[in-house]
Amino acid sequence: MAKDVEAVPGEGFQTRDYHDPPPAPFIDGAELKKWSFYRAVIAEFVATLLFLYITVLTVIGYKIQSDTTAGGVDCGGVGILGIAWAFGGMIFILVYCTAGISGGHINPAVTFGLFLARKVSLPRAILYIVAQCLGAICGVGFVKAFQSSYYDRYGGGANSLADGYSTGTGLAAEIIGTFVLVYTVFSATDPKRSARDSHVPVLAPLPIGFAVFMVHLATIPITGTGINPARSFGAAVIFNKSKPWDDHWIFWVGPFIGAAIAAFYHQFVLRASGSKSLGSFRSAANV
Repeated sequence: MAKDVEAVPGEGFQTRDYHDPPPAPFIDGAELKKWSFYRAVIAEFVATLLFLYITVLTVIGYKIQSDTTAGGVDCGGVGILGIAWAFGGMIFILVYCTAGISGGHINPAVTFGLFLARKVSLPRAILYIVAQCLGAICGVGFVKAFQSSYYDRYGGGANSLADGYSTGTGLAAEIIGTFVLVYTVFSATDPKRSARDSHVPVLAPLPIGFAVFMVHLATIPITGTGINPARSFGAAVIFNKSKPWDDHWIFWVGPFIGAAIAAFYHQFVLRASGSKSLGSFRSAANV
């Protein structure tokens, strides 16, 4: 049973003993019979729908307001900074709302990374990814329905490699950007962090949202920022032009590689060293 452990006198904070939850079974037939499982899948669908609806509307709105040929001004609209805030802010809001129901993945790369770390079962991972992709399609579909006169003209919010950048550069941007995101997810939700650093309050959705915000600032000029295969897939399906589809593989391969590296780094490098550090601290506290 978990218990509080006093730190060395003078340190000024406490640490808590804890037990890691057991790894999720590879295939859990029992969860398929539970309403909570399907409620979580629905939550992922709705959250991804809302995410794409708000963010793609923001992208198109910015392009409308900054289009000088259509009455806009060069510095009109929210700019790249505002677009980055829209993506990061929506992730913060939606992770906060759905974390207690589905875990608040809202991204196939996050789901894939958590599956590799044995945090979710294979059936849950598959249905989450399907729900996320369908939610993304519906979200962008609503954008096209409400902005039909502007949607195709301003690119539909679809991701593609910007002119002047090589395929390797775009792939690297997606790998590194997704690594930052998934690494943040692991760190912000790590029970060992809560036990070891109990003096540091962590609201998990906040650093995750900031990670999305920062990655968008860096990679919007390169790929438009994918780091979420469902986001790229939903926009590509509804926009349905050759350029986004030609580059589309980058927005699946890059995020999945980045997520796998983040899972390995956190689980087998940081967690291994963290275990030794926490063990040493407990020994010192019990002297």
